[in-house]
Amino acid sequence: MKPVFSLAVLAFSLLPTLAFADCRGHAEQTAANCMAGMVWDASAGTCVEKPTS
Repeated sequence: MKPVFSLAVLAFSLLPTLAFADCRGHAEQTAANCMAGMVWDASAGTCVEKPTS
């Protein structure tokens, strides 16, 4: 095979991986994503520490 063809095949095979990697860190935070000891604050739109009473 020609080197140019090999590079083209490699580039096209990596495109889906790179597209998925771009979206990975941009997940929206929701109430289901809150860690233990945290609660969802709808007004702030984020998880906050659970208030103690």
